[in-house]
Amino acid sequence: MRCCLSVVSLSLLAALPSLALAYQAEPAPELPQVLRVDRYADDADAGSLRWAITTANQAPGRYRIEIAAVGSAPYVIRPASPLPEIVGPVQIVGAPWASEGRHVAIDGSGYVTGTGTDACPGAEPGQSGTNVRTTTLPGLVLRDTRGVELSGLEIRNFCIGVLINRSSHSDIHDNRIVANKGGAGIMLTGDDGKGQSTATTTVHNRIVRNQFIDNGDGLELTRGAAWNLVADNLFQSTAANPEPSQGIEILWGNDNTVVRNRFVDYSDGLQINWGNRNYIAANTFTGNSIGVSITGSGNVVDGNTIAGNGIGIAVRPQPVSAPNRFSGNQLAGNGLPIERCEAGGACAPGQTRGAIVFGVPGLEHAAYVGSRGRGVDADPARRARICSAAGQADCQPAPNLGQAAPVLQTVRGKGASRTVQGVFQGPPGQRFQVEVFGNRRVAGAEAERLLGTTDALTDAHGQGHFTLVLPSAGDAAGLAALTATVTSAQGATSPLSAPLPLR
Repeated sequence: MRCCLSVVSLSLLAALPSLALAYQAEPAPELPQVLRVDRYADDADAGSLRWAITTANQAPGRYRIEIAAVGSAPYVIRPASPLPEIVGPVQIVGAPWASEGRHVAIDGSGYVTGTGTDACPGAEPGQSGTNVRTTTLPGLVLRDTRGVELSGLEIRNFCIGVLINRSSHSDIHDNRIVANKGGAGIMLTGDDGKGQSTATTTVHNRIVRNQFIDNGDGLELTRGAAWNLVADNLFQSTAANPEPSQGIEILWGNDNTVVRNRFVDYSDGLQINWGNRNYIAANTFTGNSIGVSITGSGNVVDGNTIAGNGIGIAVRPQPVSAPNRFSGNQLAGNGLPIERCEAGGACAPGQTRGAIVFGVPGLEHAAYVGSRGRGVDADPARRARICSAAGQADCQPAPNLGQAAPVLQTVRGKGASRTVQGVFQGPPGQRFQVEVFGNRRVAGAEAERLLGTTDALTDAHGQGHFTLVLPSAGDAAGLAALTATVTSAQGATSPLSAPLPLR
């Protein structure tokens, strides 16, 4: 019988009133006090942006800064001198964004003067503009802090729109970043002030749902920037941009995630310079001289749409060859003669173009043709050479461990039993993944549609054989040729194979 409560049950019941009182006594989180910016004059008086930042910095975490609509649109604040660096936690919000869909502009033209990129000096004398080391003339500065949120703002006409230097856990969302013509629209950097990287300082920042228009570099993740998220942004350059360099540059930045962004009309949509383990997925690249340009190790380029560029994926040589993986990308309509080469791109005479190209020269190579940055020494004798054959001395070897493309041999069978067979070469006794793609033209040498994947092993002589069942004729309607890549167990993906007509 269950006639009685246990001693344990009785003691729990006795404790319930005190537990409830303790729960009720837990104080609710205190809402931040609002500092309202309702004057656009740049002075230290109450109601100005300068006053609000100065006040919030005295008690980090206590305030939220709301910039009101003053007068009629456009809403523009023009600082006459650099604003105070921002100390977090704090929110700075352009209020009209939520009510009208309009941004409040913070415009640097009041004190960033000069012509084009020459107005933005680099850290080295005589250098200027994009792709030279600089933290000069930023608009909003987050340095050695955390927890800053910026939204509803248009940040324009500075050398760097937002500088995030050795700072973490910030959230930059729903802004317009426009015409910042020096370092970048937003620069996330662990720069120690002397050009060296700092690890674990510029981490866990979120850059989401922003528009980056006509910045030299749209965004940079440099010198130790790691574990940051860049998602759902537009990076676009137009004819008004004096130095269309990269949509995103990753320089010595690791483990960052870049997903669902659009990159339009840059020299490089995204450029990785010796960054490792960055994940680049579900982005769209169009109209760039190079869609994605890569050195480094362990980077993954997965499930992107890369169409209508000069080169889709360019894999640059580096001192020690290292693996990078390309999987499930849709590559179509690349190979265009887009010669836009501001600190990137592909402008060397006779340069091979197409979907995936190995051995493309970058700024570090003597064979590169284009601007390395204003005032940067271009002496070919100081630049690296690219090997034309294995075993050459004093030059950089083939990228991606020199992994060769597979050879598609034949299509056999009919209907649901139709298969493609092929061979490839690699280190002996290793597992490889094969991806097979369909293309609409008989001579189509890209990767318009992923048809399937299969695993294969190399034998003692390093030769691998594979067979993949193809979709039925109805599911493969409109396709005229096949291509394929192989990826080693180390994660090194080959170029695409020559096309095989699909009969």
